[in-house]
Amino acid sequence: MSFLYGDERITFERVLRPQASSKVLIKVHPDCRVIVSAPADAGKDAVLSAVKKRGRWIYEQLRDFRKQLEHITPRQYISGESHYYLGKQYLLKVIEAQNEVQGVKLLRGKLEVSVPRKSADRVKELMSEWYKVRAREVFSNRLNAMLEEALWVTGRPPLRILSMQTQWGSCSPNGRITLNPYLVKAPRECIDYVILHELCHIAEHNHSERFYRLMNQVMPKWEKIKERLDGMAYQILVE
Repeated sequence: MSFLYGDERITFERVLRPQASSKVLIKVHPDCRVIVSAPADAGKDAVLSAVKKRGRWIYEQLRDFRKQLEHITPRQYISGESHYYLGKQYLLKVIEAQNEVQGVKLLRGKLEVSVPRKSADRVKELMSEWYKVRAREVFSNRLNAMLEEALWVTGRPPLRILSMQTQWGSCSPNGRITLNPYLVKAPRECIDYVILHELCHIAEHNHSERFYRLMNQVMPKWEKIKERLDGMAYQILVE
């Protein structure tokens, strides 16, 4: 859904509000997504009217977040930079060594990348590959752990790793779970939250009351964990 504010069209996503409340809740995320939580019985016109009333506030929030995004410096992939893995920051150390095997090692609190000659593009490529390999291993282990909580799931759903711009994960109608490899930069509890979110979609593909009931059963503090993950989006997704 969308509406015009001045000469700008603002698009927002409507989701079901899990709490029993008649109010419409509007949230602007740091990545400039506008999410509107509304009760199931709220009509489209009523939701649009509520959002338009907050048009100026939404516009200002988007403006402020866009300014912040402009000041995020793209990574240079040089020694001394900070990179995330499982919620912790590690210093990058680029080692120029022609006789060593190219690759990434997590060693003594540092991410060491060996290359025949220093090249930001090559370091970035090696790190991207390393994150994907680590993501596949970590996500597979966490999926096994979360399946013990998701009693409604029969069998192990297929798992795919795919880089995505705006999503941490998704679940296809046939039950295949797709996860963003950069999610492996987040703390384990955030990874567990995303996996459980997608497992709940196997039972209920929409954000319905039943979906939120399942989330609350298996992870009562999921909303706080989601906020933590959303708050880290800048550091995790910047390349």
